[in-house]
Amino acid sequence: MELLFVHGALVRDGQWWWQRTSDLLFDRTGIRSRALALPSCGETTPTEVAGGLVADAAALRSQLDGLTALDDAAEVIVVGHSYGGTVIAEAGRHPAVRHLLYVSSYLPDAGESQGSIMGGETDPVSIGDNGDGTLSVAGYDAASFGARFLQDADTDTHREAWSRVGAQAVDSFVTPTTAAGWQGVDSTYLVCTDDRSTSVALQRRHAARATRSVDVPTGHHPFLTRPDLVVAEIEALLQNG
Repeated sequence: MELLFVHGALVRDGQWWWQRTSDLLFDRTGIRSRALALPSCGETTPTEVAGGLVADAAALRSQLDGLTALDDAAEVIVVGHSYGGTVIAEAGRHPAVRHLLYVSSYLPDAGESQGSIMGGETDPVSIGDNGDGTLSVAGYDAASFGARFLQDADTDTHREAWSRVGAQAVDSFVTPTTAAGWQGVDSTYLVCTDDRSTSVALQRRHAARATRSVDVPTGHHPFLTRPDLVVAEIEALLQNG
């Protein structure tokens, strides 16, 4: 069993965001995990973003194909955080995927884009057009970003997180999905009930599409602030699966 983490939008260095949970997961279960590098966030090229949703979904499929090539009986849990759920949807079904775990995320139907999903929020995150085919969060600094996205973390984590906020290809937000890769796969949704970024109402609409949902009393990034809760849910799905 392996675990693959697909991070959210407008950040880079997915392994940093996931590392606290990765370390605890390995200590408790021996399961190794890794974070997917997203081309749309500039994680696969040294100087620029590359592609959008389609490229990110292709990167996920490639990682899963690689695991299958090493072991044709490979089983993988894929974790999607925020935008990561849209990447999972576009990647489609894959035989290596045993379970999907969503964290304050999205399970879009084919034809929905990330932008259209976010468009109904009453207090949307401010995002600006950089004029070069990319978008970034707008009007934030380390303190205000921390207050919005990581209010349950300390100020050192706020600064570390802010240093990893970056630009992302606009096509990540405007490209409609062509698949719904979550359909027909066992899934768990973690509703972050203190989230100040993605509304609880929007989370619950998408959680209703998952096999089951669990409330966790955290902000938008429980894998940073409460890795124990995330690992506990992974352990539970392993025991019940």
